[in-house]
Amino acid sequence: MKPLDALNELLENQIMVKLKNGTEIQGKLKAFDIHINLVLENAELKESDLTKKFPKLFVRGDMILFVA
Repeated sequence: MKPLDALNELLENQIMVKLKNGTEIQGKLKAFDIHINLVLENAELKESDLTKKFPKLFVRGDMILFVA
């Protein structure tokens, strides 16, 4: 299995993304590309005590620490 195959299996599923700056994002994975840029739907971004909600969110791949 290749890394992009693992992401392909997660399409249309709820995922959690941790960014290099410590921010956590949860949302439904709608799309990705070879640079691991992600498009999330109904995303919730959590920073410290603050939570923000977005109907659609683009996450740049070079900011991602891991996807679960």
